[in-house]
Amino acid sequence: MYWGDHGPPHFHARYGGEKASIAIEDLSVLAGSLPPRALGLVVEWAALHRGELEVAWRKASRNETLDPIEPLK
Repeated sequence: MYWGDHGPPHFHARYGGEKASIAIEDLSVLAGSLPPRALGLVVEWAALHRGELEVAWRKASRNETLDPIEPLK
């Protein structure tokens, strides 16, 4: 997430030279693309941490420091 970013609530994911913006609400790709396997892992991780992502979005919108979110295990 980036400070002062535009809506809807989303996060950015990167893999190799690819990057995508993913909506927090429904985990759809808003912009960009990732290879299918990487996208699947990102969506799996985001589904497990959706509540934390929503809190992070609210904090980012207030220019507050974001808390780390655990990686996919």
